[in-house]
Amino acid sequence: MKIHADPITVNCRKVLAGLQFIGAPYELEYVDYFKGAQKEDPFLSLNPNASLPAMVDDDFVLWESNAILQYAADKLGNEAAYPKDLKTRADINRWLLWESSSWFPSCYVFLVENCVKPLLGGAADPAVLTAQEAQFHKLAGILDKRLGSTEWISGSHATIADVVLAAPMHLHGWQQLPLNGHRNLKRWLHERVENLPCWQNTAVYEGFTTQKPQ
Repeated sequence: MKIHADPITVNCRKVLAGLQFIGAPYELEYVDYFKGAQKEDPFLSLNPNASLPAMVDDDFVLWESNAILQYAADKLGNEAAYPKDLKTRADINRWLLWESSSWFPSCYVFLVENCVKPLLGGAADPAVLTAQEAQFHKLAGILDKRLGSTEWISGSHATIADVVLAAPMHLHGWQQLPLNGHRNLKRWLHERVENLPCWQNTAVYEGFTTQKPQ
């Protein structure tokens, strides 16, 4: 599998960490996000949405980060990462859909305001952040409640759901995500996800760099 991606973005980091978690070999084809390479050919021929990442496997092209992980897990036959039990898989699929429709957009507001804007010479808009807080706490509360009764998102061991749901929070400190009050969510993120080798191998640091600060 060839992954066309920039490792600094939420969804690219998600896919790279997820593929390592699954044990799926891949080749990285770098696409510079901040230079807008995803909006130009040849990338546009792979993903007309002009968004990263995209996967090419022989003659099969696939975009949408969560779909890529589902495909890779099934191709590799990794049923621990993506169980085939009907109810467990439905549960995982539910969280993957929820992440893309609700969780990612909410976390992304904090990423844009507190990370991207200052990096580009601008400043965060307090009104935008304040307007998003109630939605974020509502969604974080849903995760916190789930993680109060289970060690991982969907059962007693990690699955692709854990990687997917952690990805929008991957720069949580720099994002200034308001995590206080969500004890179970913080425990899962710090004690579980951030100790996964795949997560550590794909770390992104403040300033959108993959180079660990000295």
